[in-house]
Amino acid sequence: MKYSPAPLITKSFAKLNLYLQVLNKRKDNFHNLSTLFARIDLADTLTFRALKNNLIKIKCNSRQVPKDKTNLCYRAAELLKQEYKLSLGIEIGLKKCIPVGAGLGGGSSNAANVLLGLNKFWNLNLSERKLVKLGERLGSDVPFFIHRTKFALGSGRGDRIKPLAALAKLKLWFILIYPDFKVSTPLIYQKFDAYLAAGKGFSYLTRPSHNVKILTSELLKKGKAIDQDYLFNGLEVITTNLYPVVNQVKNALFSLGLNRVMMSGSGPAVFALCDSNVQARNLRNKLCKQHKSWKIFVVSTV
Repeated sequence: MKYSPAPLITKSFAKLNLYLQVLNKRKDNFHNLSTLFARIDLADTLTFRALKNNLIKIKCNSRQVPKDKTNLCYRAAELLKQEYKLSLGIEIGLKKCIPVGAGLGGGSSNAANVLLGLNKFWNLNLSERKLVKLGERLGSDVPFFIHRTKFALGSGRGDRIKPLAALAKLKLWFILIYPDFKVSTPLIYQKFDAYLAAGKGFSYLTRPSHNVKILTSELLKKGKAIDQDYLFNGLEVITTNLYPVVNQVKNALFSLGLNRVMMSGSGPAVFALCDSNVQARNLRNKLCKQHKSWKIFVVSTV
């Protein structure tokens, strides 16, 4: 099999959940979800280089990322090699900019981009549908990134993706804050199940004011002028109970006059929808002076 030995460099984007409702627990111990994904321009960089041997090698600038077989990039490459009986070696360089364990889908995005990148690098000519099926085996958020779309609805485990072409021209600006600690997604879902079993907060957790389709409709009509009422994350109450600093981040954003503020995924990253790039950058500068331990980004949908 012939393939180009020249290095391939790709961008691996993060995501926000503008809406996240946990519907119920499945027999496979995952949860059925209703979510609206938004891809943002905060990104890692992946570099693919051919190896003469049959090995998979991971290089990364972050100490928080494992370099062994547990790494999602490694697992994605190994899955392709096993599935298509490939005797090809690859070195994957990963430059991390997306915070780890933040609720921004960094690991899932990396896995998706390995599938996409190696499909091109190794000339496999696999269809998007086949790549999505492989992605489902690696993680619930992976299929979203394989679709390479700005906005999409997610159902099932979050792995059933419906790209929203009607929103393709909509550009949203956000301040995004990562309070510099990791959150375990499995732990949050475990606590969510215990919370419901104890009968706490049932209506808040499971009955948002609006559903994801209404939010999508409002985004089509109002764009960045969308109201806070349409944003929802059913995991937020769990994560904020465990980690009160998440509420501190939200309150810091509220204090600047921002009112469309929410946690992404299982957290702890929090975002605020802004009216413009200029507003976002000006407010970011104020926050950076007040909260030097937080990582604060200005991002937009891409």
